[in-house]
This record gives sequence, structure tokens and C-alpha cells, in this order.
Amino acid sequence: MPYINIKITREGATAQQKAELIKGVTELLVRVLNKTPATTFVVIDEVATEDWGVAGVPVKEFRQGIQ
Repeated sequence: MPYINIKITREGATAQQKAELIKGVTELLVRVLNKTPATTFVVIDEVATEDWGVAGVPVKEFRQGIQ
């Protein structure tokens, strides 16, 4: 019974995009690990950018530094 937790920044991913992620990850586990789709759980958590850090800084600051 696989449980996959996808974390993305809260920046407007649509319901359709999330559905594609769920479908794609499920299909990947079926193909690679021979898992059963009916018992494969996928959860998407959206995290505010101020709550997500990269390289020791909030993601907004990190992105500004690489532009």
C-alpha cells in the first residue's frame, strides 16, 4: 500500500494539474513497482512560499537570487 506525498508551493496549481500528478504518479508505481492502483495513495500538500526554504532562505528570496 504505497503512500506518496507530493509537496508543492501554493502558487495556483489547478485541480486538473493535481489530477494529472495523481494519475501520473500512480501509473509510475504500477509500471515500476507493480503496485495496485486501488491501494496506491497520493496526497498533494500545498505549502506557502514563506513556509518553504531552499539553501537556507525562504523560496521567494532564493528565486530572486537566481534570476
